[in-house]
Formats: sequence, structure tokens, C-alpha cells
Amino acid sequence: MRRIRSFRSYCAEHGLIEREELTLERANRFIGWYARRQNLDPQSLGLFRSALQSLNRVYHGMGLAPPDWRSPRPAKPPATPLLAEYADYLLRHRGNPQVTVHKKLQHIGKFQGHLIQAGEGWLSIGLTDVDAFLVSYAQRYSGSHVSDVACSIRCFLRFFLHWSGRIPVDLSEAVIAPVQPRLERPRRALAWENVQRLLKAVDRSTPMGLRDYALLLMMSTHGLGAGEAIRLRFDDIDWEAGTLSVVRPKMGTAFTLPLLPAVAKAVAHYLRDGRPSGTPTRHLFVQMKVPFGPFAASSAIRHIIAKHARAAGISGTFLGSHVLRHSHAARQIDLGTLPRVVSELLGHRDPESLSAYVRIATETLRDVALPVPA
Repeated sequence: MRRIRSFRSYCAEHGLIEREELTLERANRFIGWYARRQNLDPQSLGLFRSALQSLNRVYHGMGLAPPDWRSPRPAKPPATPLLAEYADYLLRHRGNPQVTVHKKLQHIGKFQGHLIQAGEGWLSIGLTDVDAFLVSYAQRYSGSHVSDVACSIRCFLRFFLHWSGRIPVDLSEAVIAPVQPRLERPRRALAWENVQRLLKAVDRSTPMGLRDYALLLMMSTHGLGAGEAIRLRFDDIDWEAGTLSVVRPKMGTAFTLPLLPAVAKAVAHYLRDGRPSGTPTRHLFVQMKVPFGPFAASSAIRHIIAKHARAAGISGTFLGSHVLRHSHAARQIDLGTLPRVVSELLGHRDPESLSAYVRIATETLRDVALPVPA
């Protein structure tokens, strides 16, 4: 309260509207002013920032609509006209989803930075430039990532530079990347008894626990990925029909699943007793801190899974945001669900992708295991 009083005195002295000053940027400006007046180090005044953020939350809770504490980051346009044209080509002609376009632009941007440092440009590019970049990249990153970057460069050279006539020779076929055997590593999944332990470890006596339980139960029961779960909205649930509409983030396609009774009960309990009142978004699952917005990225799901896995005594470096999706797929195969059905439910464009889940369906694999030679 003492820090907030100092902030209010600052606002009054400068003729500022207190509510409008409750942003991170303006709070830092106040801290700089206060540090100069008191002859203090601004780095030692972090608690002022925390106090003002709490005041911002109070205003939100009172329905007074203060500005967002952090301004949303605007989407960065491609760095150059060339990359902007390439992005348009990927979207319009290749039909790539936005997330893929963003990834490819990142890769090409790094390659372009390498060319600039080497004093080269796109029109003078040679295979030695590509090789030098990939070799240096391989010294810092995994083979799978380097292979992904090489694929982006190959696509850029083949379908854009050569296709558009900017360079006379198609260099794409000569781009060499690390060989990555298909499905070299099995998908990371939990044994089904560990999935049950994870769910039982969630403390449902708190609003956050109600949210986490409904979220994790839905993901493990329906095989949802993190991106699908955080995009769910009220309109996606048809309570009368008992269905759930899901949109695949990469393809933008929608399909309908039956909303199983246990999941419906957990979601209803969360909506009634856990979801904060006055939440400004229609997203189903929201953050439990003001302004109670939707999850910004799937990394939040990874943290939720890891948190409850620790409580359940489950350890491992593989507890990513998709571990429940993989566990669900393996479970369905073990229960005898047709692989084609599982592939369609998971939204795979390539039916062969299912082989990744067959490899982790341990109970089914026991039936085809060979005896160990004596």
C-alpha cells in the first residue's frame, strides 16, 4: 500500500489518470522517476512493479477495464519485400498454414543473415554458401532441426528463386541435409496407469485444480493436442447433442467428437465453480490471473502437465504438451481400435503417421514379440 500511495502521489503531481498508467511500460517510467527523486537504483525497486500489477488486477476485478499490463505483441511482418513475397506465395499457392509459413520465414531469415555476414546476396548465392551455413548450424543444433532448416532452404530455392526466375540455376536438388530416418525415435507417451495417476494427483479443491483436471481429462480422453485444447470455445460444445467440435490448428479443418459423460461432468464442474466470473473471453480454458485471458501458447499446457506429473511422482524429460495425445493414441490401439479410425480421429493427413503410435502401443506389441534366444 505504501508503494501504491507513492504511485498515486506521482499521478497527482503530474496530472495523470491513475488507471491509464497501470501498464508495464508506464510503471517502469514511474519507477525511473521515483529512483531519481530518492537517489536509488531502479533495479532495486522491482516490488513497485509487482504492487502496480496487483493494482491493475484489482481494477480488472472491479470491472473498471484498465489497460492490459503488457501490450500484445503485434505480428512482425516479413523483414524484406522478398520474404513478404515468399510468404504470400506459401500462403496462396502452396496452401501452407500460417504456423508453417512463420517457421519457414524464420529459417530463411537466419540463412539470409549468414549471407549478409559473408558479403553475399540472393543473386550471387552458391552451394558453398548453403553448405557453410548448414555445417555451422549443425554444430549448435540437433540433426532433426538442421534437416528441417535445410528443407526450408530447399523449398525457398526451388519454388521461389528458381520458379520466379531470380536465379537461372535450380540449386535445391544439391542441398544436403542430415539423414533423418522416418520415426527414428518413438513418440513419447505415458503408460495408461500413469495417465490415471496424473489425473488423480490434480487437487480439485481449488479453481485452478478444477480447470487443470477438466483440461487434462479432455486431452487424455479425446486425444487433443495442446493447440486444439487452448483454442476451444463455448460454441464448440453442444450440451444437448453431447458433442465437441475441434479445429485442427495446422489444417484449419473442423470435426466433431462425442463429449463423453466423465469429460462433460468435469468441464461443467469447472465452469460452475472454477472459471473466474467476468472473464472477457469465450475461450473454454483460461488463465487464473487477471485479466483471465486465454492461453497464449501451448507451452502453458506443458507446464500444467509437468506440475501435476511431479505431484504424481512421475518423472521424465518427455513430459511435453503432446504426451497425453500420444498416450491416448497408443491406448486406443491397445484396446483394438482400427488404425484407420485412430488416424482420422487424430486428424493425420498421412495415414502412415499412425505407425508412430503403433510403435508405442506396448500391450499390442507383446502379442507379436519374439522369444529372446537362449
